[in-house]
Amino acid sequence: MESPFRGNQNVILTTVISGPVGDAMILTVKTKQQTELIDVTTEVRTALHSHGIRDGFCFLYVPHTTAAVTINESADPSVSSDILMVLNQVIPWKAGYRHLEGNSPAHIKSTLVGASEMIAIENGQLVLGTWQGIFFCEFDGPRARKLHVRFSDKR
Repeated sequence: MESPFRGNQNVILTTVISGPVGDAMILTVKTKQQTELIDVTTEVRTALHSHGIRDGFCFLYVPHTTAAVTINESADPSVSSDILMVLNQVIPWKAGYRHLEGNSPAHIKSTLVGASEMIAIENGQLVLGTWQGIFFCEFDGPRARKLHVRFSDKR
């Protein structure tokens, strides 16, 4: 299926699953670096508008143990850089971890940031602050990742 998204060429709609409580969409996020934050706000908004939901909730879920999703400032890209800089300083790649795969720092970062977000929908719009955006957080890339998006209508 060709993606209707034109914002970020590294994020594409790969699956739509219809169910009794609404449609679930899966976005594939292709990361390019070991650690990076990718703004997916445009893609989530596009998905919302394609569903026509006026009021309800948007659920976002990352089914990976070394990736996450968060909401933070998207107006200034240096904020994302600062977040990654601090996470990498606080949780360094070399620190005597016991996990044999060698990616313990990615697991720790994912746990601290979190695998899910819930955003209110009012009048057909995501309720985000003026400067807020939705970020897919890669902590063990580069990889092809999944971001599950589900909308719940207030009705």
